[in-house]
Formats: sequence, C-alpha cells, structure tokens
Amino acid sequence: MKKRYFTLVFILISITVFAQYDYRDSNRIGISFGVNQFTLNTNNFQTKPGTGWNAGLSMRGNFYNDWDMVYAMQFSENNFSVATKSLFLANEDVNYKLASAQISLQLSYKLIENHLSVEFGPLVQVNGKFKVDSENENNIISGTTLLAKDIVDISKFNFYPTVGITFGVRHFRANISYQYGINNMLENLKNKNLGVNFKGNPGIINGNLILYL
Repeated sequence: MKKRYFTLVFILISITVFAQYDYRDSNRIGISFGVNQFTLNTNNFQTKPGTGWNAGLSMRGNFYNDWDMVYAMQFSENNFSVATKSLFLANEDVNYKLASAQISLQLSYKLIENHLSVEFGPLVQVNGKFKVDSENENNIISGTTLLAKDIVDISKFNFYPTVGITFGVRHFRANISYQYGINNMLENLKNKNLGVNFKGNPGIINGNLILYL
C-alpha cells in the first residue's frame, strides 16, 4: 500500500512540475515594433489613409488548453490626410497626426504551438487631438466651409474590437491585425457649433514584429 501511495504521489508531483514548467514556458514578455495604416471613415470630408509607427509591450500566457491570453500596451503615431484648398485655392492634401496609447486583452487560439495563432478581443484607445502643421491649419476643407484646424479636437477615448494573426518561431514572431473603432471619433466636434453633424469611425491595420524574451 505504501509503495502504491508513494508511486501515486510521485506521479502527481511529476505532473504538477511539468505542468508548471509548461505554464512558465508559455508566459512570455514581448517587445513589439512596427507600422500601421490609419483610415478615418467619414462622409463629412474626403480622407486618405496614411502610414504611422507602433511600439509596445505584451505578455502572452497560458489560459486554457490551446488558448493563450495576451495582454498588451501599444503606443502609436497615426497619420491620414484630408483634401483641402490652400489660401490660393490650390488642391492640397493636409496631413493629420494622432498620438495614441492602446491597452488590449485578447484571446489567442494556438493553431500550431509557438508558430501560428489567431487573436481576437477588445482594445481601448486613449489619444490627444489631431495635429496639423501650422502652415496648413487655415486651409479650407474641400466641400465644406471648415478650416483644417476646426476638426482637431476629437474624442479622447475609443473602443476597438480587434482580430489578428501571429506567426513565426518561439522567440520572434510577426503579427498582423485589424482594429475598427466603434465610437464616433468626431463626437466632440458636435459641440463646437460648426453646423455639421460629424461622424467618423477609425480603422487601423497594424503590422508588428514581436521579440519574445
């Protein structure tokens, strides 16, 4: 009886040790950097997507069976342009910049352990105002009577459902994701008495490289 008891204890300890080892092995800190393409989807004026950059940190850990949980924080500079007319009535695309910070919590399904997974989940973004160069801020936005500087004070908070795919090797992977902002990013402009019913939803494509420590 004692022999069977010690054998059972040994097996249980062995299982626990290996399980804990596997748990630690799958808990990784990731350093990410990459690029993004930001699009402001609106009917209020003509926009074109622009390219910006990303940098961030993440933590990937075991959740359940073939599922991981990924916590991430990302800092970005987003760019897009708006069609305007200069003071000399020449057509000119004016670039807008948006600095933002995102916090996300995503489920990750492992298709191939350490090599291929798909992620989805919610993301919250906090940002400042749009930035526009001073020499362009008095341009007239095409099709409106608004100046370029009239639309910079946007909503500071947005919620994005996100879906993506991660692929690579154990310590170095690439991630491609798409985010769509549910909240009206131009909601704040409705309070500026500009005579326009503003509505705009951002869409962001991210391409990041991730170094897992």
